[in-house]
Amino acid sequence: MVAFFGRLKNEMYYGYEKDYSSFSEFSKAIDEYIDYYNNKRIQVKTKWMPAVQYRTASMCSA
Repeated sequence: MVAFFGRLKNEMYYGYEKDYSSFSEFSKAIDEYIDYYNNKRIQVKTKWMPAVQYRTASMCSA
């Protein structure tokens, strides 16, 4: 969990602080990032599948 928030801060906040004119705009951007992180981002360790798809596939094969 700590790694996720570190990645989120590095990719969304540091250096982009002035891009968000309000907290609600920043909150919406975080929601979109979380959706991307769980449903679209692929990694080698998840066999090139998004995290949610990998978890679903793992549960079905167990």
